[in-house]
Amino acid sequence: MPFYEKGEVRIHYEETGSGFPLLLTPGGGLNSNISFLTGFAPFNSMEAFSNEYRCITMDLRNAKDGQSSGPVEIDRPWDSYADDQLGLMDHLGIDKFLVMGFCIGGPFIWNLLKRAPERIVAAVLAQPSGFRPELPDQFYQNNITGWGPALCARRPEITMKMVEAFLTKMYRANPDFVFTVTRDFVSTCQTPILILPDDVPAHPYAVAMEAASLAPNAETSIYPWKETPEQIAEALRHIRTFLRAHAPVTAM
Repeated sequence: MPFYEKGEVRIHYEETGSGFPLLLTPGGGLNSNISFLTGFAPFNSMEAFSNEYRCITMDLRNAKDGQSSGPVEIDRPWDSYADDQLGLMDHLGIDKFLVMGFCIGGPFIWNLLKRAPERIVAAVLAQPSGFRPELPDQFYQNNITGWGPALCARRPEITMKMVEAFLTKMYRANPDFVFTVTRDFVSTCQTPILILPDDVPAHPYAVAMEAASLAPNAETSIYPWKETPEQIAEALRHIRTFLRAHAPVTAM
């Protein structure tokens, strides 16, 4: 199993297929890992797209049940993950790429679009996470119990006080919209975007649709899209059409 290493960071990744690069970001919050794509997502995106694209995915840094590890960067949580994602693409010699993300992949993609807009050809956000005013602290609470204790048990040098500070910066410092960018940024983002909305507590429909209405080159797929095999098949057709419309003909 391949690893990308940079300093104290060690990222486990997998790739399959050939063609233009497609970075796939698993869901699962801060426990995002490759098994989500192959066992828990509405469809296996590595399998679905490897016949046309060079599909690349990775375990999130410090995810439970994943194999990636690195420091807990309290002052820059979102950007530390973007460093890993962009660093992996650099390691693989990839400049421009497509990206698709589930759940927490939504905020991650918006941050990548802010950090490296010239590198991302098009983006697909499936069931993206977002801020829900009636549940303002759900992400902090979910991770303070479902991520932090297991991390501290594996890594004695990391304390719950550090975890609390990290999650406060990540989810309480700017508790609005998609966490990583502002509405003003989304309204000026020229990258083609396809959004597949969801409506569960962590994936608010209203936020997904607001982002789609603000982004100049955004479109939405069907809703609901994952309740039946027929809906999933239709959503997959939409994703394939979208990716084909924007991927360069020559693979990189």
